[in-house]
Amino acid sequence: MLTVTLRGLERDGLVLRTVTPCTPPRVDYELTELGHSLAHAVQVLGQWALVHRGKVEQARRTFDDRIGPMRDRGAA
Repeated sequence: MLTVTLRGLERDGLVLRTVTPCTPPRVDYELTELGHSLAHAVQVLGQWALVHRGKVEQARRTFDDRIGPMRDRGAA
């Protein structure tokens, strides 16, 4: 799953992937200029998530009480 996510970010131009041929192979990732341009937006989203964490958790409990926990349906 992590590999798929990183490849998607690479495809979108947000990260640069560098493979160093050694044993074992080494793969490094770094943000591109485009990736760095998201820093502020990600910080704002993170702050929003912290402020609204309780409301999100309550919404999940309400949903789970009505439908059943997501883990019962094979989701993470």
